[in-house]
Amino acid sequence: MNANDDLGQSDAISALRDRLRQFASDRNWGRFHTPKNLATALNVEAAELLEHFQWLEDGTRDELSPQSQAGVREELADVLLYLIMLADKLDVDLVTAAHDKLALNAEKYPVAKARGTSKKYTEL
Repeated sequence: MNANDDLGQSDAISALRDRLRQFASDRNWGRFHTPKNLATALNVEAAELLEHFQWLEDGTRDELSPQSQAGVREELADVLLYLIMLADKLDVDLVTAAHDKLALNAEKYPVAKARGTSKKYTEL
């Protein structure tokens, strides 16, 4: 990913944020969108996403029915929207935060030690 891709992602997230702000404002929902409530809703939606994989043998895409794939798509969208709203309330730039976290993870999981293992960085 290059700097232009980052700008495109930032623009897309900003556009979604602005639409979410308007959506909530039109319905007078802002007072309900506290960080605690948004974090709770985010976790509920993540659990609804997980529900589609609950009883699958391996949890691969091929095991999902077309109906489940559509449900996964909707739940992923819900997770993203709540994440954007939460970041907005907390004044977090998600793209910058994600790049910062990737850099931190690269330090915690150097390729030479982490390649091919699922061990936590404290066990490498």
